[in-house]
Amino acid sequence: MRVAATCLLGGTLALLLVCIVYEARYPWLGWVRAFAEAGTAGAIADWYAVVALFRHPLGVPIPHTAIIPRNQQRIAESLGQFVEDNFLAPELITARLQQHNASQALAQWLADRANSEAVADVVVGSLPGLLNAIDEDDMARFIDRIVIPRLRTLDVSRAAGQMLRILAEGERHQPFVERGLRALEQWLVDNAGLLKAKFSEASRYTPARFDGYIVDRFVEGIVTLVHEVVENPEHALRRQFDGALRDLAVQLQMSSSYRRLGKSLMRDCIRYFRQTGYSRVLLDHARSHVMADLGATRPAAHGIATALLVSLGHAIAGAPAIQHKLNAWWLELAHTLVVRYRGQLSALIVEVVKSWNAREVSRKIEAQIGRDLQYVRINGTLVGGTVGVLLHAAAFAVAR
Repeated sequence: MRVAATCLLGGTLALLLVCIVYEARYPWLGWVRAFAEAGTAGAIADWYAVVALFRHPLGVPIPHTAIIPRNQQRIAESLGQFVEDNFLAPELITARLQQHNASQALAQWLADRANSEAVADVVVGSLPGLLNAIDEDDMARFIDRIVIPRLRTLDVSRAAGQMLRILAEGERHQPFVERGLRALEQWLVDNAGLLKAKFSEASRYTPARFDGYIVDRFVEGIVTLVHEVVENPEHALRRQFDGALRDLAVQLQMSSSYRRLGKSLMRDCIRYFRQTGYSRVLLDHARSHVMADLGATRPAAHGIATALLVSLGHAIAGAPAIQHKLNAWWLELAHTLVVRYRGQLSALIVEVVKSWNAREVSRKIEAQIGRDLQYVRINGTLVGGTVGVLLHAAAFAVAR
């Protein structure tokens, strides 16, 4: 485009020279000369204007030329302020974000297992580096400053009572009861010989055969009773146990003695934790467990992380109330971040633009918009020539 515009300028200049030479012989060339003169003047003027934006015309340091390189600092500051005012306005950003249900989009994205697996890969893959970056002193400081102060204020008795109450209300404790009863049954069967020996020690004056008979009947009776309790959810003993569990849950939450006992146990645990340097043991255990898991063919941590992310996605996708809360939180966070850091972002733009090489900046800008600027030169040539013809016509009319 630069070559085309320059050739057009050369053409009007050549046409002007031809007209000067032959106008006396051919008077009608006066019209052509008017076009050529004005077109040449317009082409040169626009060439000067275009070149003056980026450098000194013909290398001559004419005032108010090389505008972009000479005003790079001011352009940088203006650009930073422009971006801050027109792109980083908190109201503008929050208004744009309000048009999108970001939490729903994120939930649907996480609900796709492939996406959750990709996130889990990153999270699980970063665990070894994260754990290796933590040393024993860091772990000890974290526990002393964050964990232990909260453990001291923890009401162990009340927490245990609430947990038991939740288990009892939803009948969630029944699987534990059944498992415990089956374990008791197995223990009685496996330790029948030990029971016989202990019974014989306590009853020295009865025959061993009689002791064995009594113990066998006792074990059989207990095993039968355990079977009945396991098979019958409405068994009286099971109901008695349920009632005792609920009473214990209330006592744990209300009784001052249980509360003192819980605090005493917590103090003992904290003291033992500190005396044994358990922070190092805990860190080493976490490292070895994670490394062993990641070395497996199918790491459990990856499966757990993926399942949690997929479940989280499905849960949020099916809960408009949660989506509304997350969107409100996200908008508030975005508004806070923009207000806090918009000045720093614009300052970064200013700093980066100021650090650019002025000649390189001019070259890049010219490369981006130069084609249109060359059209300005071409249009200036044609428009100038047209205006020259019109002025010649006006002068001819006045002379007539």
